Amino acid sequence: MLETRKVLNVLKNPIMPRKKATESDTVLTHPIVIRITEETFKKLEKIQKESDCKSIGQVVRNILADRHIKYIVKDMSMNGTMEELAMIRKEIKAIGININQQTHRFHISQSDAERSFHFRKTAEIYRSIDPKIDHLLQIVSKLAEKWLQG
Repeated sequence: MLETRKVLNVLKNPIMPRKKATESDTVLTHPIVIRITEETFKKLEKIQKESDCKSIGQVVRNILADRHIKYIVKDMSMNGTMEELAMIRKEIKAIGININQQTHRFHISQSDAERSFHFRKTAEIYRSIDPKIDHLLQIVSKLAEKWLQG
C-alpha cells in the first residue's frame, strides 16, 4: 500500500531531468572538492553577488579557465529618477485604461447625447495626460544629458 502511494506521488509530480548537452566538451563530468578559508569563500561569494555568475562554482570555473567575469554595477544616484519614471508610467497606464473604457462606452451607447457625454469625458482624460507626458519628457532629457556626459 505504501509503495503504491509512492508510485502515485511520482506520477502526480514527475521530475523532469535536465536536457542533455549536445556537445560532450561542455559537459561537467569531473567533480573537484576543495577546502578554502572563510576569507576566500567570502571573496568568491562577493564576486558571485556582484557579477553575472549564477553560483560560486561558476566563479571558480571562470577563474580557473582565465575567462572574464562581468561585474554588474548599479548607479544608486538613479534610484529617485527611476522611481519617478515608474510612477509616471503607472499613471499613464491607468489613464490609458480609462480612455479604453470610455471609448468602449462610446461605441456601445445608443443615443447621441450619451455619445457626446463619453466624447467629452474622453477629451478630459486626454487633457489630463499632457502634463504627465511633459514631466516625462523633462526627466528623459535630464537622463539623456547625464548619459551623454558619462
